[in-house]
Amino acid sequence: MTEPSVRPARSADLDSFAAALGDLEFFADRYERQEKGLGELYLARLGLRPAGAVYLWREVAEELPIRHHLPGIPLITHLVVRRDLRRQGIGTALVHAAERHLLETGRYQVALAVRTDNHDAARLYDQLGYRDWGHGEVVCYARTTLRNGAVLEEPERCHVLVRDLVPITPTPRTEAHPIGASHPC
Repeated sequence: MTEPSVRPARSADLDSFAAALGDLEFFADRYERQEKGLGELYLARLGLRPAGAVYLWREVAEELPIRHHLPGIPLITHLVVRRDLRRQGIGTALVHAAERHLLETGRYQVALAVRTDNHDAARLYDQLGYRDWGHGEVVCYARTTLRNGAVLEEPERCHVLVRDLVPITPTPRTEAHPIGASHPC
């Protein structure tokens, strides 16, 4: 099985990912935010095919309850994987890329909102160690740009999940013989 490759978005990627995943306006908006240092748009390929995307939102949360209970906590948003490429590790690779970025920049907590009816995504986040935040459901708004250019904003009931990120530090060697030392066989 081919492993997904994940990297931050480049302007040259936008058209091909929008064609594969939909909503060019979304990709253009998130790329513009990335260029302003407000977040990161990560794109995954499986082989040469655009496979998925996720955005790491580092701005103030739009939802008042999240802003109140999790001030300053980055949010993983808009994780999307092509339907025909699901269950191949793409979503996991995208989330891990966002988490790695946070660790590299000294951030040790992340949150996300998942629709209450999106059981597949909730299962993925559970497997990745995300836990309920303990403050009930939140109404989030999904924005979709229609083909005619109009923006559709729909309310969604969501569970908010959080994860504490723990930096991995190497374990010191405890081997009896240091590297390069000769020892009897």
